[in-house]
Amino acid sequence: MSLLDVKGVTKSFGPVHVLHGVDFKVDRGEVVGLVGDNGAGKSTLMKIVTGMYTADAGTISLDGAPILDFSPGARRKMGIEMIYQDLALARQQDVAANIFLGREPTRSLFGMRFVDRATMKREAQAMIDRLGAKLPAINRPVGSFSGGQQQSVAIARALTFNPKVVIMDEPTAALAVREVQGVLDLIRQLKAEGIGVILISHRLNDVLSVTDRIVVLRHGRAAANLKTADTNMAEVVSAIVGGGDISEAAAHEARG
Repeated sequence: MSLLDVKGVTKSFGPVHVLHGVDFKVDRGEVVGLVGDNGAGKSTLMKIVTGMYTADAGTISLDGAPILDFSPGARRKMGIEMIYQDLALARQQDVAANIFLGREPTRSLFGMRFVDRATMKREAQAMIDRLGAKLPAINRPVGSFSGGQQQSVAIARALTFNPKVVIMDEPTAALAVREVQGVLDLIRQLKAEGIGVILISHRLNDVLSVTDRIVVLRHGRAAANLKTADTNMAEVVSAIVGGGDISEAAAHEARG
């Protein structure tokens, strides 16, 4: 039984048909790349998985239990976490404040409840240590961090929800080359902990280096389901563009 199992999902917005009976699976401790041109349906599919959009048809199950009737908040509690490309961090706040944003631990003092900053700092540091992330200081505003360091904070925040599946939207797109490897190492850490990871990315070198499988969406359909160890850049690009002369497209994708 797959951890996340999407079957026959369709979605239209008025007369525009975006998804056409898409099947998609993720197992425990598996990293699956989700790739395709802009408009292929990647974001729509993931927003259906998280509950942001409603599917017109099809089924989605998590650990064998149907989830289509649950709200986005309920799905998050069940174990589906998405890290969006903009990260949604409060950049003027420090690491602990971002990790616990909206669900800060409290303590009682003279009959009143106060935010327990000591607990927040201690548990935030433990989460950063668990990831092996390299941050300059836990008490600095995250807006002063590099892109890769901010990505680390977003991943740490996701882990505090004890996710079963983490969806990452273009996590390396805006990073300097030297920071990309650090984020890919964090993805490998999630895999080692048995978490299923869905990696949405146009940077095929990154996808090929860290995934177990690659699912290609083209025109709202699953055009290919490739085992990463048995494929290469040319085959993935061919599936994305639909075959033909792929040399120029492959070179573009290789550059990210």
